[in-house]
Amino acid sequence: MNKDQCFQIGRIAKVHGLRGEVNVVLDVDYPEDYEGLEHLFIEQKGRLVPFFLEHFVIQPGGKALAKFEELDTIESVENMVGSEAYLPLTELPQLEEGQYYFHELVGFEVIDETLGLIGPVQIIYDLETQDLLGVTHQGKEVLIPIQDGIISKVDKAAKKVYCQLPEGLLDIYLED
Repeated sequence: MNKDQCFQIGRIAKVHGLRGEVNVVLDVDYPEDYEGLEHLFIEQKGRLVPFFLEHFVIQPGGKALAKFEELDTIESVENMVGSEAYLPLTELPQLEEGQYYFHELVGFEVIDETLGLIGPVQIIYDLETQDLLGVTHQGKEVLIPIQDGIISKVDKAAKKVYCQLPEGLLDIYLED
């Protein structure tokens, strides 16, 4: 399984107890959608390795308690601490009409309601403070916050992101 076929669900934060359980800090909007997972892919040495789960219990605060099959000691799981955990994109929950996942926007054209075509979305930056679209405009990367008031509409069928850019945003990136 390759990373481009997966999404990061979280990161293994620490070992829990003596019997091989770990705490997973989740990076998802609705942790309860993942209660009772049967497997995870854990990044190890740059590769995604599948692990089957005995249990995956959602905890308060966007965390989960996970126990992997056949890993029953602290020593067997402590090398996983700090590793990222992934699931295949096919396991993303279905969205309602008008909703979208950020990764789906890569390749979409960004159109400002005043300035017109800005350019294609090349990358999504998932930062702690905010999420950003990395858009190529006149050969330069422009970062557009993914926020209500800036992103006005996403048309998945047409592969377009409509926005109202704050005045002067593009100028910041186009100055030499």
